[in-house]
Order: sequence, then structure tokens, then C-alpha cells
Amino acid sequence: MSVNISKVEVLSFENEKLTFEHFKGDVLLIVNVASKCGFTKQYKALQNLQDNYASRGFRVLGFPCNDFGNQEPGELKEIKKFCSMSFGVNFQLFQKVHATGQTTEPFTTLNKVSPSGDVQWNFEKFLINQEGEAIARFKSAVEPESREIKKAIEALLN
Repeated sequence: MSVNISKVEVLSFENEKLTFEHFKGDVLLIVNVASKCGFTKQYKALQNLQDNYASRGFRVLGFPCNDFGNQEPGELKEIKKFCSMSFGVNFQLFQKVHATGQTTEPFTTLNKVSPSGDVQWNFEKFLINQEGEAIARFKSAVEPESREIKKAIEALLN
């Protein structure tokens, strides 16, 4: 099923409403993130992707999520400080969301991406093209700098 997130409304880190229209023209990797997870080390690789492809119109967008094992219990300012100090993260973070159960956007919409269903764990990744269409979904164990993800990003940027 084709899923377009352009009209989906989310809350920025500063608690401002915005739609993904704001990012039209950029390739996005949307990730539900957590600070106390076995996959937390992926923050560094996500930042590397941002650094390597930003000049070509690529952005990582992180959505803190505490749905899995209470692995993101902190307040937003704590989360941002942890990410910055521990992994050098400067990609955009948003308000906390729910990616499973009573989901909130963007995951209410993204969970329709094949294979459809709720996000299974922290650090699931969704690749979005320049028109806001979800192109691919990668499970948590797929490393951000894997050949599979980099090849998919590069295909959209070319």
C-alpha cells in the first residue's frame, strides 16, 4: 500500500504543529528512538547518515518513544542533551510519540507501510521520498549504515 505522509501533522521539539509538507523535497529517514535500548548506539550511525547526505537533501527525523520496555522515560530536554553529549546528535528530534497500541502520528500513518502493523521495537526506520511517500521500512536490527539502507537512500538522492 502506498502511504504519503505530506499532510500528517506532528509536534516539533518546541511543541509547534507542523506537517511533513515542511520537508517536501527532502529524503527523510523517520525513526522511533530511545535512550536506554540495546539499539541506542544506532544514534551515532543515524547522525553519520545525516552528516554524509545532508548536503544532497537528506534528513533524519527522530521521534522519542517510551512504548517498549520503558526505554525512553526522560523529558525532552534530557533526551536531547543525552543524544548530543553521548552521540553528537544534531538531527531534528520531535515530541514523544506512541508507535504501538494507541499510536500517535507519524506512526498511525507509517504503520500502514508494508509490512503493515505496529512498530515492533525502538529504532524502526521509515524511508520517505521527496514527495512524502513512504518507500521502505526497516526493522530495528537493520543498522542505519547498512548497505541496504544506504543503497535505498542513494537511489532516491540520484
